[in-house]
Amino acid sequence: MRNKSISRTEGLGLRLRHVHSLWRSVVDQTVQPLGLTQSRWTVLITLRYLGDGSTQKILAETLEIELPSLSRTLDQLAQQGLVERRTCATDRRAREVFFTPRGREVLAALETRASEAREQMVAGISDGDFDAFERVLAAIEKNAARELGGT
Repeated sequence: MRNKSISRTEGLGLRLRHVHSLWRSVVDQTVQPLGLTQSRWTVLITLRYLGDGSTQKILAETLEIELPSLSRTLDQLAQQGLVERRTCATDRRAREVFFTPRGREVLAALETRASEAREQMVAGISDGDFDAFERVLAAIEKNAARELGGT
């Protein structure tokens, strides 16, 4: 129950952060049998989104983490045989990241388990409520982008 002395918007950021943390924790627990920590599965999902051959720099920027942190995680994923790094053909200073065949298998299992976790977390929410929630999130994103000078 919400504290009556706090306005609807005062606690919203904290609540969103808490829900995000719970969401990641449930997914983390669900994929743990695959030998993936949160930092590792987050890198794999982001690499799938960006595509094979994404540079370490782009991957770090997308994840909003420092390159040394990403490098440690990529080292761990490479030791697990899930990714490999190659020198970029057009820029010898850049390293590109690719899934290995085993990495693609683990990614498929990760996506299946994460999908099941997501379905469990939204169980019991009506389509109408879910649609309303998505509209509210979209409005918050739009307002935040406007405040930050975006569109």
